[in-house]
Amino acid sequence: MFVSIAFLSVVGASSALLLYFVAKKFHVEEDPRIADVNEALPGANCGGCGFPGCAGFAKACVDADTLDGLFCTVGGNDTMLKVADILGRTAVTAEPQIAVVRCNGTCEARPKTNTFDGATSCAVAASLYGGETDCSYGCLGMGDCTLVCDFDAIHMNPETGLPEVDQDKCTACGACVKACPKMIIELRRKGPRNMRIFVSCVNKDKGAVAKRACANACIGCSLCLKECKFDAITINDQLSYIDSTKCRLCRKCVPVCPTNAIHELNFPPRKEKKEVQTEKVD
Repeated sequence: MFVSIAFLSVVGASSALLLYFVAKKFHVEEDPRIADVNEALPGANCGGCGFPGCAGFAKACVDADTLDGLFCTVGGNDTMLKVADILGRTAVTAEPQIAVVRCNGTCEARPKTNTFDGATSCAVAASLYGGETDCSYGCLGMGDCTLVCDFDAIHMNPETGLPEVDQDKCTACGACVKACPKMIIELRRKGPRNMRIFVSCVNKDKGAVAKRACANACIGCSLCLKECKFDAITINDQLSYIDSTKCRLCRKCVPVCPTNAIHELNFPPRKEKKEVQTEKVD
């Protein structure tokens, strides 16, 4: 018994010495600035920056020669200013973005034609069939996007059956964008005073087919394209798209859309046109 104990003690001590020398030989000194940058980050670990957590982003910032292409979506410009100050580099700023749901196929506008009796997952449903309506492009309504949001910024509206983004909570991390199998969610410029205009539809069917499937669908009529003076609107595959980097927020495209597929958010109410009455002269 004594021999066994002595043997195990020798083995343990030898292993400890071996691990000590291995650790010494392969020890890598970490740049202390990584910890400083990590401390300046919000700690959300959302992956919106494209790296596995804040620690990964902090290391990438320290290792890079410039901060170009590196941006913390949660912390925004204020956080990047802190990071730049720590590293003695030029700060990279970006226009604030927000997640936008590009589907207006409400329960009323896009009635169900069948019922899906399977797992309540958009990813599963999308892999099996086109959806419970005649629009195979629209939201499936099962809320995968809400489950992946770490900021409680997106919820399903029970009346419309569509997801809605809370603009005060959204950090533009992009998790909901990746989770949506129908690709109806995109990141767009938040806009001055949160004002933005976008086409809330991704249906690429021809106009008549799209309109039958959803009363709110874009039908590719080109009226908005003709109205825009800033080349901000393009039409591809019978679908209009507004480039947020070119849009001047003039709103002239909104009232000409026959299906109300173009949405304007956070604008002041439009002024009603006064009818000019003219007296008839006998």
